[in-house]
Amino acid sequence: MYDHYTRPSVDDIFAGKVSKYALAIAVAKRAREITELAQTDKSMNFDKPVIVAVEEFQNHQYAILEPDIDD
Repeated sequence: MYDHYTRPSVDDIFAGKVSKYALAIAVAKRAREITELAQTDKSMNFDKPVIVAVEEFQNHQYAILEPDIDD
């Protein structure tokens, strides 16, 4: 299913609106949720939860909200 997967560019996904740190944290949290869903619902089959999470963010199914920091 993911044999043709190519790594998306962070800049292409978010156009610089989100830090790479925020992206890594968001993808990790979403991948953990996907893993937990797959464990509770045995009918779900996710080979690579991280790839699914990245694709969800890439397809704008989820958004990353960062706080405004005024220094």
